[in-house]
Amino acid sequence: MLYIAIEAVKEAGKFLKKNLGKVRQIDLKSGQERNLVTEIDKKSEELIVSIIKKHYPNHDILAEESGSKHGSKSDYRWIIDPLDGTTNFTHGLPIFCVSIGLEKRGELILGAIYDPNLDELFTTEKGRGAFLNGRRLRVSTTKALKDSLLVTGFPYNITENPDHCVEHFVNFLMSAQAIRRMGSAALDLAYVAAGRYDGFWEVNLNPWDMAAGVLLVKEAGGEVTNFSGKELDIYGKQIVASNRLIHEEMLDVLKKAK
Repeated sequence: MLYIAIEAVKEAGKFLKKNLGKVRQIDLKSGQERNLVTEIDKKSEELIVSIIKKHYPNHDILAEESGSKHGSKSDYRWIIDPLDGTTNFTHGLPIFCVSIGLEKRGELILGAIYDPNLDELFTTEKGRGAFLNGRRLRVSTTKALKDSLLVTGFPYNITENPDHCVEHFVNFLMSAQAIRRMGSAALDLAYVAAGRYDGFWEVNLNPWDMAAGVLLVKEAGGEVTNFSGKELDIYGKQIVASNRLIHEEMLDVLKKAK
């Protein structure tokens, strides 16, 4: 199944890269002022779903643009983001990826994230580690938040300041070495797994934003929880991921805005 996930993310990634700068129509998702969708997102998703369904016609699908497509109450659910970083893509900014995670009876068992611009393929299987283009990944060894490079993103409804997201950002600005904002949660998590970032937090994400990246971080030796430090639910709305060493400090900062 990992090979099928790899095939799907690579084929979709090639399609996205080929169409960068060629977007003809940009729409807003219903009731979401800043949440964009293009015909490219939809075609990428169709490509991925067709590859998966060819091999596993009875598996369930949860995809960003088409929602849930149920087979025969399968034990398996493929969780698909056909274009993570749509806003970047529509502006011609080459920071985006394709992300696919797979659940078995509600447990994440594998993931694949592909960045076609850098030709970087992140893969993971539960209990078997995390890899970048075949090279094993480990999270960073930074021990203190003050020395850490963090990454985050902002929800589309940021004007409503959900879950004190603005205060969290300001508080981390004052506590960490530096903060970046790339515009792709899947890549953010992959970069934590690769040790490029020491930690990541965000609110109001969806399962397809997180599924593959969460398993990558865990399998690379990192820690992923909600803001209370409890086990992460990818169907929840809070995530904090780290190299494990700074996790408690990150949770302490997140408590300040409550």
